[in-house]
Amino acid sequence: MGTVIRVAEGEADLALVHGVRREVFIVEQGIAEEEEWDDLDPTSEHLLAVGPAGEPLGTARLIHGEQALKLTGGIAGRVLLGRLAVVKAARGTGLGADLVRAVEAAGRDRGAREVELHAQVQALGFYERLGYAAEGPVYDDAGIPHRTMTRLL
Repeated sequence: MGTVIRVAEGEADLALVHGVRREVFIVEQGIAEEEEWDDLDPTSEHLLAVGPAGEPLGTARLIHGEQALKLTGGIAGRVLLGRLAVVKAARGTGLGADLVRAVEAAGRDRGAREVELHAQVQALGFYERLGYAAEGPVYDDAGIPHRTMTRLL
């Protein structure tokens, strides 16, 4: 059995999600703890990618419903993809793209017609290859340049 992407359920899965995010965002990218963990985590859906032995390889966060409306300017039918992270050992395997597609599918299941994300500028090409288009100016988020991107489903 290869890599599986599933909705994180229960404390054990959430601990794995947090471990991936800690490794990628806090340790590798130097984002402050207090900026990584936010009040959206408890109300979001987290996807978790695990390897054959159950080891955590990646994660992504889906924000939908009322929270998404608040964060995307009230655009009905739009969900927000965030906190996409893949551990170093799994990079270059297509897992990041698989996680994006899994979030899109989960969004579609909840009636979404489009996805918004806030990409680090260095990752714009990755998202463009997946059909996302940048819009608006570059802005700072946690000391890293970002740009909003969207894709119709």
